[in-house]
Amino acid sequence: MTTEIKICMGSACFAKGNQENLEFIKQYIEENNLDSEITIIGSLCENKCEKGPRIIINDKEYTNVTPDYIEKILKEQ
Repeated sequence: MTTEIKICMGSACFAKGNQENLEFIKQYIEENNLDSEITIIGSLCENKCEKGPRIIINDKEYTNVTPDYIEKILKEQ
């Protein structure tokens, strides 16, 4: 099963850390040879800026994410 990661690319989430989170996810995928198992898509702002940075993994929303938190989530997938 492919894991889908949707990253909010709105200016607030991006400024709060999703730029770093995106780079971390890309590096994690490459280091773990998960190119065929994980799909990354960006989303426009969904007006949930106070919860940012936000990502959605397989339709489950995660808020205030950091690279460490993302790594923990991905390891559980």
